[in-house]
Amino acid sequence: MSEGDTPASVSMSETTKISSGSGGFDASRISEVKAWLASQFDAAGKEVPEFEYTPRSIAHLHSVATVSQAKTQAATIVANDFRQKAAEYRAQVWLFVAARIREILEHVGLAQESLTPNVVSSAQVLANVANLLNIRDTELSSYLVAIADLSLRRTAVEEKRTKVQQESKVLLDYTRKAIARLTYLKRTLGQLEDETPPREAQIEHWKTNMTIMESKERQYLQQYSNFKAMLNRVGYSPDISHGVLVELAEHKKGLEKQTKPILDTLRSYQDLPPDKALAALAIEDKKRQYDAAEKYLEDVLQSALAPSN
Repeated sequence: MSEGDTPASVSMSETTKISSGSGGFDASRISEVKAWLASQFDAAGKEVPEFEYTPRSIAHLHSVATVSQAKTQAATIVANDFRQKAAEYRAQVWLFVAARIREILEHVGLAQESLTPNVVSSAQVLANVANLLNIRDTELSSYLVAIADLSLRRTAVEEKRTKVQQESKVLLDYTRKAIARLTYLKRTLGQLEDETPPREAQIEHWKTNMTIMESKERQYLQQYSNFKAMLNRVGYSPDISHGVLVELAEHKKGLEKQTKPILDTLRSYQDLPPDKALAALAIEDKKRQYDAAEKYLEDVLQSALAPSN
């Protein structure tokens, strides 16, 4: 952006939101104006302010952009021409200076043809060193400044090289650890691959056992269901515990003790004289006692097996 274009563009950018006109205008001009504004403000390190484009502002900015681009192109052409002329002038100056120096050296008897080979080689070495150090003359101060600058660059390069070497050592350490870790993982993977076949066989064995166990489980569940149904049919109640069964066994033993003398008495009647009337009465009496004892035992069992309310 030229100095003559800056106030106009800035005055337009500093305006607040301008309402857009109702009439349409060329979209290509808008894109050209936007691109031109973006390039100019980017060159200044700023962002393009926000504003609405109207036909009047677009026309004004487009004319300013056209003039600015034309001036910029003309300035670029002139600058390139000046650069070319400056390069040609410097080349001519150096040629003139070289010719003048050669003429002065010839007048004082220091022409290249009159110098010894050692002097010529020394001068060439000085010139080569000057070119290498990128200095324009061969004075001692210029050499010292160039050598000092070269020493500083060498120090900076050595510092960078030291830093790079340290980083390389760290990376080498990381690489060694990674290789060791990779070796350990490969060894572990090999062990796992070796252990895979027996593990798979063991898993298959477990699967077979699980199938058998599942079938057994179904069988036991069916048996449990059958036993539960049978216990329900006979009137089994969860209230009948081991203690109740022990108590019933004690009652049974007591009844057996009571009925045993009666049975022994009945058996002893077999040895009595054949008095049928007395024997029949005695037998009937003992049968009644035996039946009463059995009925008592049955009542006790039924009362124990009866489900509690």
